[in-house]
Amino acid sequence: MTDPIIVGTDGSPNALAAAEWAADDAARRGRPLRLVSVVDRWAYGIAKFPSYEGDPLATHAERALAQAEAVVRRRQPGVTVSAEIIEGLPAKVLRDKAKGATEVVLGSRGLGGFAGIVVGSVSTHVAGQAHGPVVVVRPGWEDTHGEVVVGIDDSDECEPAVAYAFEEARLRGSALRAIFAWQFPVHAFATEITYDMDEVRDAQQRAATQKIDVWRSDYPDVPVTEDVLFAHPVDALTDASSKADLLVVGSHGRGALGSVVLGSVSRAVLHHAHCPVAVVRS
Repeated sequence: MTDPIIVGTDGSPNALAAAEWAADDAARRGRPLRLVSVVDRWAYGIAKFPSYEGDPLATHAERALAQAEAVVRRRQPGVTVSAEIIEGLPAKVLRDKAKGATEVVLGSRGLGGFAGIVVGSVSTHVAGQAHGPVVVVRPGWEDTHGEVVVGIDDSDECEPAVAYAFEEARLRGSALRAIFAWQFPVHAFATEITYDMDEVRDAQQRAATQKIDVWRSDYPDVPVTEDVLFAHPVDALTDASSKADLLVVGSHGRGALGSVVLGSVSRAVLHHAHCPVAVVRS
């Protein structure tokens, strides 16, 4: 069975924008679309009902699914669409759904069961925990630039993000821009330590080229530009996103929660990027 693309929907404008984006990606990938609306009763202090009859939350979920399905069918009539209402915590439900999915697509803000929501509650939680790509979409997005941007570094954790970015660029017929942003470590400012700036830049360029060259032979038709920048990664990626159709980043969870939290760069990019963002965990 072909893994579907999962779309979390709650009737909000952001969720409908996510459904539009997911419809286009489903058409590109030849994947079915699964619309999921989560009924979170405990968010409202409402005890579980024995059935959906006369249930305002379930009625809202049904309406949200119908709206999202109409958007998908209008935008991409050839995409296979199914819908599902699930009771539970939205972030947990969508995280679990990701296990059998090509990707999960969410709006950056929502209503109802997805309330919370600076990009923070559901979107950030799912992006930090789901296995596989999670795409966060804002209303007003447009594919107009012909470029996918991916953030890279010298770690193995960014490999899945690079693979996803190359594939998205290929499917779209777009160029790929790889951003390698670097800064001096804190100890570099100690007076007793000196650096040859040209040597440091050359080393960073070699690291970026090596990371991208692994994929060039698999995607010979994707034009690639490497930007090695002395800048904070958030600033570099946010700036690049203003001229991109999609920004792809890896997730570097750190600290006590390790892999179950978003890294600071991924989290900040979700808040500030000008285009849809795909977070791809290793």
